[in-house]
Amino acid sequence: MIEQLKTLTSLSGPCGYEHSVSYFLKEYLSGRVDDVQIDPIGNVIARKKGTGPGPTVILTAHIDEIGFIVKKIEQNGLLRFEKLGGNDDRILLAQPVTVMGNEGLLSGVIGTMSAHYVKFDDPSKVRRHSQLYIDIGASSKEEAEQMGVEVGTPITWGTDFVVFGPKQAPKIRAKSLDDRAGCAVLLQALEEVRQEEFAGELIFLFAVQEEVGLRGAKTASEHLRADAAIAVDTTAVSDTPEETMDQSLGLGRGTGIKVMDFSLIVHKTMKDTLVKLAKEQGIPYQLEVFPGIGTDGGAVNYANKGIPTGVLSIPSRYAHSPVEVIDLKDLEATKDLLKAFILNLKENQRFEF
Repeated sequence: MIEQLKTLTSLSGPCGYEHSVSYFLKEYLSGRVDDVQIDPIGNVIARKKGTGPGPTVILTAHIDEIGFIVKKIEQNGLLRFEKLGGNDDRILLAQPVTVMGNEGLLSGVIGTMSAHYVKFDDPSKVRRHSQLYIDIGASSKEEAEQMGVEVGTPITWGTDFVVFGPKQAPKIRAKSLDDRAGCAVLLQALEEVRQEEFAGELIFLFAVQEEVGLRGAKTASEHLRADAAIAVDTTAVSDTPEETMDQSLGLGRGTGIKVMDFSLIVHKTMKDTLVKLAKEQGIPYQLEVFPGIGTDGGAVNYANKGIPTGVLSIPSRYAHSPVEVIDLKDLEATKDLLKAFILNLKENQRFEF
């Protein structure tokens, strides 16, 4: 899964500009599923029929990443920007970015004053993103425009994919692990079950614009008929030393089985089914109650007459930053539990309240 995840995180696809991810997934899935389409707003929807009758299950992960968008080009070539998704002003300074120009990808950096000037400034001040700027090396507005930048040009983080930590417990550091890690889990689970026997039909929903209000999943799920759903997303752990951290979720402790977040109180039957499977198959897991987060599971749950929805969470440190970190063991545990769920589907299975 590491190479697949490296490829996915290398793609630039901020909210509303997920084109490279959508097209990559459509090409990858062609020949591996029975049908794959990109809908009018960019969601990738793929169907894989099982070897016999059974429930229809939606498996969803979002393909967008947090980013920025050019708001203004200054006369000296510096770019003013707005946020796409939940960026934290405190971590923006001096970070590398990739500007998705019309002529190709451009390297840039969010500017900051030299440390030599701090003594003339308020060192405790956190400047809002609207006061900051991106430097792409242009010396004038005209030069920036010639490089393919205009108002509305999207921007992502410009950090690299790194595997680090001990060999027996490697960690992954990259941009956009939220939620390309979930996409990698879905792709690997599909790869491992497509030659196996399972009941029913799987609908893979790779959704756009999750970070700005679950928009892609809301739109797509209204037109999908399903008996159950599982969303796969990252979740913020609380295992670092800050005083607000309560140690309830940790890196390396297994996949998160969601109980509740601000978008969803998880359907009890779905939660109990996932817990039972994890115990039976010895898959490490932790139960997640975290009101500080939401997922596309919250959107899918509302669709039609209501779809019983569970959520599997990949624990993550430094979420919504250019250096998100996950543990490979947690990624594998998430994939293993999703695979177990698929292979244990039965012909007459229902997920009743």
